[in-house]
Amino acid sequence: MLTSNLLNIRILIQSLMENLITQVKSCTLCEAILPMPPKPILQLSKNSKILIAGQAPGAVTHQKGIPFDDMSGDRLRSWLGVSKAQFYNPELFSILPMSFCYPGKGKSGDLPPPALCASTWRNSILAHCKNIELTIVLGKYAVKWHLNSTDSISTHAQNWQNLLNNNTIVLPHPSPRNNIWLKKHSWFESQVVPALKKRVNAIIPC
Repeated sequence: MLTSNLLNIRILIQSLMENLITQVKSCTLCEAILPMPPKPILQLSKNSKILIAGQAPGAVTHQKGIPFDDMSGDRLRSWLGVSKAQFYNPELFSILPMSFCYPGKGKSGDLPPPALCASTWRNSILAHCKNIELTIVLGKYAVKWHLNSTDSISTHAQNWQNLLNNNTIVLPHPSPRNNIWLKKHSWFESQVVPALKKRVNAIIPC
């Protein structure tokens, strides 16, 4: 009887998550301010072990419909020490940007992710993600939401040891645009990346 009840609960939880994902992927709340038709892009499972909290899809991601399928993704996977197959397995990784749709181009890079997206969906989604063992935070808007902080990415990246003790880590965006930052902060790839790979490997044996 107990086994049957547990199975029914698991089926119900899975159904709730699937319904939520369906709602998110059909969302049009920000349609009036988006440069292109809404196309929510995320990767999600209630069983995910690692959460990647990013900013918002870029124009290329909007066209492809696949997050991090570019040079940034190649570098991020290298930092994590995982393959593409592992990275795109939602049972292992949830990819949850602060805004699910491309926000458009600004004067210096893409526009900020519309706040309405996170305020509408983020708490509900994360409430279903009870198996997350590591949260990887990319970008100042994700830092503000997840750490309630306006400190710089560099400040948080340098605090990697304390953050990892709390199952969180802040990374600079893996875009080639950050090559100068990486060159100036050589400690990141010599100290942080090996520690990150070790933690990821402990969660997802490679």
